[in-house]
Amino acid sequence: MFTGSETSVLALILLATFGILGWGLYRAKPFGKLGILAWLQSVALMTPWLLFFGLFAVGIYLNLVSIILMLVVSAGLYIYLGRLLRSAGNDIIRQERASKMANVDREASPTEETARRAQTANETAQPELAQLKMEMIPIPQEDLKTIQGIFGIDTYFATETIPYQEGAVFKGNLRGEAQAVHTRLSAALQERLGDRYRLFLIENPEGKPTVVILPSRNDPKPASLNQKILAIVLMVVTITTCLSTSGMLLGFDLYQNPSRYTETLPIALGILAVLAAHEIGHWLLARRHQIRLSLPYFLPTLQIGSFGAITRFESLLLNRNVLFDISLAGPAAGGIVSLLMLIGGLLLSHQGSLFQVPAEFFQGSILVGTLARVVLGSALQQSLVDVHPLTIIGWLGLVITALNLMPAGQLDGGRIVMAIYGRKVAGRTTIATLILLALVSLGNPLAMYWAIVIVFLQRDLERPSLNEITEPDDARAALALLALFLALATLIPLSPGLAGRLGIGVNNGF
Repeated sequence: MFTGSETSVLALILLATFGILGWGLYRAKPFGKLGILAWLQSVALMTPWLLFFGLFAVGIYLNLVSIILMLVVSAGLYIYLGRLLRSAGNDIIRQERASKMANVDREASPTEETARRAQTANETAQPELAQLKMEMIPIPQEDLKTIQGIFGIDTYFATETIPYQEGAVFKGNLRGEAQAVHTRLSAALQERLGDRYRLFLIENPEGKPTVVILPSRNDPKPASLNQKILAIVLMVVTITTCLSTSGMLLGFDLYQNPSRYTETLPIALGILAVLAAHEIGHWLLARRHQIRLSLPYFLPTLQIGSFGAITRFESLLLNRNVLFDISLAGPAAGGIVSLLMLIGGLLLSHQGSLFQVPAEFFQGSILVGTLARVVLGSALQQSLVDVHPLTIIGWLGLVITALNLMPAGQLDGGRIVMAIYGRKVAGRTTIATLILLALVSLGNPLAMYWAIVIVFLQRDLERPSLNEITEPDDARAALALLALFLALATLIPLSPGLAGRLGIGVNNGF
């Protein structure tokens, strides 16, 4: 049965969950059908995890088939509701567009040429202040006039031009689907001015679509020779720390016993294989989308070998789909390799395996503890459990992957959140993640080191994509939530009481 503290924790979790759902419903109601459909999507995603942890808390353990079935049903329902949501949203957009076009037709000539003349006449009648602003724009006047000519009543109806850095901001109204409009405007800009400018379609602080034109000289620059040398040095250091971590796991200090380096190679190569899979995943998706990536700047650490790597984009991203695909590909590849190693290691574990670990060792992760219980069964009730080295390597790989999936700054998790939910939400999750890491670091030095890395190297958000308006589809959103959930399930430990009821440890609570 539950102890008093566990009952309180469970009650708080349930209260917080239903509070979040209730608050979401309250916020969704004013938006009518669109709001309710969006709220139902969140319910569809949360329900299987509520069932899983609720049953887990009362001692009912679902097998892997049941868990996978729940995830499939949840993802299918999420995607179905997303289609209904998009259909309803498109209907509203079409109605609003038809209303706007009707107003334009009443105020202007029915021909497109006459409408353009009217737009030009309106621009020449701007107040003197606006004209002064235009003269301050560093873009040459001939180029500025050419750029203004790419806009049209059926793409983007520009109403105001303001200086911005080395370019210009064009306020106005979007008159079509964002990606299609961006493609047409970018093609027109390149046709008239070549490769000298880049067109960004973003949301302004008020949430309205806005066009920003910047010179192409502001594009991301390729890594310099010194930066490439730094990347190579960090890679060599990371290989060394992986060997050292392997030595610590085997019970000796490699720096004091360098002649034993051959003993550390199998585990070190396993950790390096996870890191390599992660970077190859990024590279393959970047190549598919024709995006250049910098060399990976590995982050060595003695605790787990490496925190992963920092990889910079050396090309502008077309849209948020590209940002999501490349960002998720690395953790997905590294996570799958790690999970296969973990499961393989558990299956290969037997009496006399290389490592002997306390049963409480498996309380350190909800995900690992659950999988270990499924595979090893009653063996976890012994004080010491013999495990294959792949178990340890897989676990380390999952930790490295989970750390990189934390929703902060330019970490993979931060980029994924930015791709799905936008810059504002990504900024808030970065702050929340740093606060959480600061609290956790009071009891775990690893959290403190990772927080320092984020603050000094990764805290800034990724630069905007060329088209920031178009949101990724529901399948990508479901994958993002699944990835973030698995990261949490890897990093959050089991409570002693729940671990006991699960049968992990001698005092199993039965």
